[in-house]
Amino acid sequence: MKEKIRIASGQGFWGDLIEAPFWQVTSGQVDYLVMDYLAEVTMSILQKQKNKDPKLGYARDIPPLMRRILPICSEKGIKVITNGGGVNPRGCAEAIAEVANSLGISGLKIAVIEGDNINNRLDELIAAGAYLENMETGEPIDSVKDKLLSANVYFGAFPIVEALQKGADIVITGRTTDTGLTLAPMIYEFGWDKEDFDKMAVGTVAGHILECGAQATGGNFLGDWESIPNMEKPGFPIAEAYPNGEVVITKHESLGGAVTIDTVSEQLLYEIGDPTDYITPDCVADFTSIQLKDEGNNRVRMSGVKGKSYTPFYKVSCSYEYGYSSVATLTYSWPQALKKGKAADAILRKRLENLGCTFDEFRTEFVGYNACHGAAAKEVNEDEINEIMVRFAVRGNDYASVERFGKEIAPLILTGPPAVTGFAGGRPKPSSVVAYWPALIRKELVTPTVLVLEV
Repeated sequence: MKEKIRIASGQGFWGDLIEAPFWQVTSGQVDYLVMDYLAEVTMSILQKQKNKDPKLGYARDIPPLMRRILPICSEKGIKVITNGGGVNPRGCAEAIAEVANSLGISGLKIAVIEGDNINNRLDELIAAGAYLENMETGEPIDSVKDKLLSANVYFGAFPIVEALQKGADIVITGRTTDTGLTLAPMIYEFGWDKEDFDKMAVGTVAGHILECGAQATGGNFLGDWESIPNMEKPGFPIAEAYPNGEVVITKHESLGGAVTIDTVSEQLLYEIGDPTDYITPDCVADFTSIQLKDEGNNRVRMSGVKGKSYTPFYKVSCSYEYGYSSVATLTYSWPQALKKGKAADAILRKRLENLGCTFDEFRTEFVGYNACHGAAAKEVNEDEINEIMVRFAVRGNDYASVERFGKEIAPLILTGPPAVTGFAGGRPKPSSVVAYWPALIRKELVTPTVLVLEV
């Protein structure tokens, strides 16, 4: 058993800092690089791509990234774990294998974890009593089944553990919990028992800290953000894990950012509900039990984490078509910029009403005044505003109404308030809206599979 392992976060979402994984494997010692690419809406985007081309459906940033880091990871023995396989983890693995072959790297084992995609099994699962009721409304999935774009189960850490046990150097998964990417190496390296729920909670909490990349090392920091150094080249977080269940959150010394109790605590509070019941497929973690100690030099030690037994369910992330939307902007300048923007909004709404257009939502934001805070925005002196951007947005099931909205923006330039600019890109066209459907499914109805490809 190793004395410790170092697990480095490389991506917090698809579109995160492209250089971060390279910095993580070249700026110091790490044993694992974990990269989280998936958000709920990402699955529907990837499914649309795969529908057009069966070879796609994964995060396409991965093959070019692997071309850069595979030689380094192979030399240093760094294992890579990512959920960037999306809805086509096998296609992603095959693309990585092609990269490895082109680089002359042999003996590489790439594991593929499948079974999370249940989109083609819905009739079978419904017949078995899995009605996939919406966790917020209680409606059965039948009500949107014909509009579904994707349906994926959140697997936990243990399929990844199985892949590592089979000798995988790279593990490509589909929809996996963000926390499972980090927990899995700890289970594998330290031999933790899946019924030791305190240890499961340790890895889960560490995974939660790593899952959003530099958000744990000073990015998007609400505290003394001006004091965070060198954010042009931030160090993403590293979990230094020990067999006894303690974890030190740190970063590479040569990179920017900061690891403090404040930065780590802020990430711990991100996207959680009841802090005593953070539910994953592997355990239920109690965030109120977490003890943090600042050891200085960008090292925060985490201990005392408590956990409870896992539930009999997996969470299911579904997406479905939900009508159309369109967004447009105009900018009005001083004097009376805000008053002009409000007048333009009133004119546009009346014109669309007179045309018989209908929308489920019609929102107007005045960027620079209330776009962030809405009705809670403080009143301002008109004369102190140099300019205001008006952002109009509509959503509805009537395509014709949403399309006509886009045709009514440009006319405001010559038939509305004066001193207007900022209309660019031509008429906005209707875009499909994707909605989220969260549900639960009993674990025995879904089985993950692990396939190992050898280069």
